[in-house]
Amino acid sequence: MKKLLSAAFVTLALAACTTTENTHVISSDNAIAISALNSTPKNIIMIVGDGMGPAYTTAYRYFNDNPNTEIVEQTVFDRLLVGMSSTYPARVSGYVTDSAAAATALSTGVKSYNGAIGLDVDKKSVETVLEWAKKQGKKTGVVVTSQVNHATPASYLTHNESRQNYNAIADSYIDEGIKADVILGGGWQYFIRDDRNLVDEFQSAGFHYIDNPKDLNVLPKQKPILGLFADAGLSGALDDANKFRLSAMTKAATKQLENDKGYFLLVEASQIDWAGHSNDIASAMAEMADLAKTVEYLEHYVEKNPDTLVVITADHSTGGLSVAANGKYEWNPEILWTMAQSPQKIADQLAVSTITIKEASNLLNFDVTSEEVTLLQQTKDKASQQLVNFNALNEKNQKGLTKPSIEKALNTTIKKIIDIRTNTGWTSGGHTAIDVPVFAFGQNSKLFTGNIDNTDIAKKIFKLLGKK
Repeated sequence: MKKLLSAAFVTLALAACTTTENTHVISSDNAIAISALNSTPKNIIMIVGDGMGPAYTTAYRYFNDNPNTEIVEQTVFDRLLVGMSSTYPARVSGYVTDSAAAATALSTGVKSYNGAIGLDVDKKSVETVLEWAKKQGKKTGVVVTSQVNHATPASYLTHNESRQNYNAIADSYIDEGIKADVILGGGWQYFIRDDRNLVDEFQSAGFHYIDNPKDLNVLPKQKPILGLFADAGLSGALDDANKFRLSAMTKAATKQLENDKGYFLLVEASQIDWAGHSNDIASAMAEMADLAKTVEYLEHYVEKNPDTLVVITADHSTGGLSVAANGKYEWNPEILWTMAQSPQKIADQLAVSTITIKEASNLLNFDVTSEEVTLLQQTKDKASQQLVNFNALNEKNQKGLTKPSIEKALNTTIKKIIDIRTNTGWTSGGHTAIDVPVFAFGQNSKLFTGNIDNTDIAKKIFKLLGKK
């Protein structure tokens, strides 16, 4: 009995210490933090790591590891993990979702068919959390590394029966009423067209337009912003002048959106998915590093703005990434640490230069072997001959055939060399149906813990925004 009483006493004492400690922390953060504990978030930031299944966050942990220490250091993803989410679309599309159906689920709380943008299975518009936030008087924004009319941002901003209707989706950003105060990403070819100049229309509506990322540092205060920095998607993180371009855009957006009523911001690390489709581990890790930098910035942001909620998840996983392959119990990311260009950019250069050990080593930024150079040269020779044979065909016989590409063939071989060196595996060039991780921090973040469905994320955000 005495032992039980002692244990109870210790428990109560620890609880008292914890309460005292928390009270001290709260008081040091001033009255804003105290009031934030008993209210809904003023700001909500939703982050989608497109294609970022659990293997990506695991691979990033080892990619980010310091090999000179005994421990494997935690990443920002490790310390913020709160649960997992299922990703399946509406029954009509089976178990494997595309980005449009997944983003529609995340933005509306409704399952739909693959390809749907903000519509249900009957192709009826469904209100999104961004649209609802705008109606509540909050500012809204989207920040992506794809074109801004790609599947995920579109599913928060508009409604269309097909994600492939890029021009119509871009047009709707004006025609259905402007719903975002900040739009940052790529998309010149869809916004500046022969038939319509949407940039001019945004400017006429009072937007400040920028097309150079450097201008993110000098945005006019209290003015809506349209920033388009590429013809379609931005350059990949490995090839961009700023390898942390998502972080830079997010930082600018949060500053621009701040106001008395708060804001809703969608951030998408779009090109994790693109790297997965391409089975490109080097580019995938660079995109993950950019996302990690973004989340680390937001951790500091939430410390200063405790009335902010950040939720992070993936829409699905892409590529069937395996961190180890071929029955070998190892994964070796060392060569990925030094790579300064994407495999595709390296392939473009090798296609027009003499392939030597020195040239290939300089471009890959690690020492290649004579066997690897031979493999690259054989690939180039074979693709060159295939191109000659294709060009010798008449137009009728060429029809229905894919024109051989030396650059594409070399890209595939470079990725194969990297996969062998790192012992990385892939099962698909498409999406997989596995559950994806959920991360959350800030005000009311505990709502997102446990095993949930992707639609639950939107439903919980709607509730926090006051929708019953």
